[in-house]
Amino acid sequence: MKPIVPFVSEANEDERKAWSTALPTALKDIAEVKAFDTLSEQERSRATVAIVANPDPAKVAAMPNLVWVQSLWAGVERLTAELPQDGPLIVRLTDPQMAETMSEAVLAWSLYLHRDMPKYMTQQRQRVWLGHELLLPAHRTIAILGLGKLGIASARRLKSNGFNVISWSRSEKSLDDIRTYCGQDGLEAVLKQADSLVLLMPLTDETRGLLDSTAFEHCKPGATVINFARGPIIETPALIAALDRGQLSHAVLDVFDSEPLPPESPLWSNSNVTILPHISAPTITSTASQIVADNIRHFFQTGCLPESVDRKKGY
Repeated sequence: MKPIVPFVSEANEDERKAWSTALPTALKDIAEVKAFDTLSEQERSRATVAIVANPDPAKVAAMPNLVWVQSLWAGVERLTAELPQDGPLIVRLTDPQMAETMSEAVLAWSLYLHRDMPKYMTQQRQRVWLGHELLLPAHRTIAILGLGKLGIASARRLKSNGFNVISWSRSEKSLDDIRTYCGQDGLEAVLKQADSLVLLMPLTDETRGLLDSTAFEHCKPGATVINFARGPIIETPALIAALDRGQLSHAVLDVFDSEPLPPESPLWSNSNVTILPHISAPTITSTASQIVADNIRHFFQTGCLPESVDRKKGY
């Protein structure tokens, strides 16, 4: 009899349907995947591993013998914040395809800003025919904030397309051909140099509100921001104020404090903001399901777990 692996998700209906098809197919020879709400009390008690996608942590906690949970998302801040410290280990999804997809998005929206697309869109609405000076990529400094797998892939992709790339992380790291900074002094140095900031770090106690009014005061006048990380890393009122006074010229935002972004948010009507519905690096179900299946197969066969989140760091 195959073990049962619960699937716990509060994702939207389309996402749940996609996973409900892909996961049982990928795990068909390993385990039976069942939605949490269909489990009996005995099945909940017996479960040692669960698959989760934006889950209600209370449902995860309702399975007392879980050893670990496999997240289908890279972000796990809600789980780390709400599950007890002695609860199940948390494994983030580390899909190489996600890094490739994110680096593509970073390049695309960096080019969007580099080629002054927001300015030309404004001119179109005003029926203005006017060209502007084009800088070479080498004359544009882009700073990657966060040097995990997504940040490293994005930094290298920008570098290969001719941009001057610098980077920042909380702890010291090194990258070939890319200057790296760390710590608070390093962050200030990066802010002063960057024409564009790309946020790719996890949300932790240390990164929450990292870009506030003080940080924006250190930025080059007219700098731009791309947030593909988590909304609360930026203090929204400080961002709006920096845009209004011209300290920043534009922000591309894919993540927000509350999602979906509420209709009453002032960000919707701000002409210096491009809003995306959290689409910069969606999980690809086909590749991710196979990675999940391999992790769970290895666990059932050997008892060994994949690398898990450091609960103190939050990632």
